[in-house]
Amino acid sequence: MTTQGISLAGVPVTGPGTGTADPPREGTAGLAGLSRIFSRHRALRGVGADLAFVVIAVLDVWLVIPQEAPSYSIYLSAASCVALLLRRKLPFTAVVLAVPGFFAGWAQLAAMFALGSLARRKQFHWHMWVGAGLVWLSRFVLWPFSEFAELGWRMHILDAIYGVIVAGMPVAIGLLIGARSELAARLSELAQSRDRERQLHTQAVRAEERARLAREMHDVVSHDITLIAMQAGVLSAAEVDAESRKTADTIRTLSTRTLEELRGLVGVLRAGADMASQADLSDLDDLVRHSGVPVRVTVENLPTTLSPPVSAAAYRTVQEALTNVRKHAPGATAFVQVSATCDTVCVEVRNDRPRARRNPALPNGGGYGLAGLAERAKLLGGTFERGATADGGFRVLARYPFD
Repeated sequence: MTTQGISLAGVPVTGPGTGTADPPREGTAGLAGLSRIFSRHRALRGVGADLAFVVIAVLDVWLVIPQEAPSYSIYLSAASCVALLLRRKLPFTAVVLAVPGFFAGWAQLAAMFALGSLARRKQFHWHMWVGAGLVWLSRFVLWPFSEFAELGWRMHILDAIYGVIVAGMPVAIGLLIGARSELAARLSELAQSRDRERQLHTQAVRAEERARLAREMHDVVSHDITLIAMQAGVLSAAEVDAESRKTADTIRTLSTRTLEELRGLVGVLRAGADMASQADLSDLDDLVRHSGVPVRVTVENLPTTLSPPVSAAAYRTVQEALTNVRKHAPGATAFVQVSATCDTVCVEVRNDRPRARRNPALPNGGGYGLAGLAERAKLLGGTFERGATADGGFRVLARYPFD
């Protein structure tokens, strides 16, 4: 016969196979809430611990003190309980004030609590040894002295042993808690040291990778650009028509400027500096003049000084947009508008419908340039938009905050 499913006076009797669980108890939830509050507020936890020690010490005195106890023993015991409030900031003083209440009164737990706090905060200090000796004497010597003198040697030995236990237990617990706290601090320092070493290793790996990229860019790209500039120079010096000579001069100028930017970028990679500081909106006119497409520029309310990252981001936005117009919209006119509000720099580049087919000799970009602009705007806390326009053109809009 089984009791599963049977109900006695409205109380279900279930077994291990019923699949039901006891509902959470309100007391357990309340204790969990108090535990979370104390763990978050360290000062509140300290005040709660002090009050708990004082209450326990008061109960220890109140439960054992006889009715015919002299008044001075009551006062000394009360002073010992109150002295526990000093155990954090003045632990040795708390022990000294608690010992009389233990020696001539009934505040044994108060003296033990104070001694434990002293051992925790001043491990193996002479204060700890003096406090332990005072607590031991308070347990060994019986007050009044007339009663102490009447005891036999057996009782003296027992009192000495009990004194060692009473004084040694709080010292051992205090030393254990102090050692645990010190070990936790050492482990925290070790974890922080490992984090610093990991960061240094990551920085070293990045620096090595930057140096490798700098070498590759210098050895491969700069060599080809130098050859392009040299061939353009030879072409401009040859006996050709004026249009070809102008085109060769333009190629040589762009190649030289690209080579200079590349060398600056290589230097940045080697030094690990900020790449955004290599470009600036002050070069916007020169960029538009050599863009190779008809451009109309409008600059409104632009402050005289901008942070290097924001100025560089705006410059790169215009540069990438004009490059895309030249590659994907031949013959189209580009409209560049750079404006500023109270806290934002707005860069808009759009073009109308292309007038000719795209030159198949030009390489495909793959969309990495626009993706890079979006990532740059996100890093600076701005926004980036792109899309086709109603007239068949394309529009790029980026906003960068000043800070």
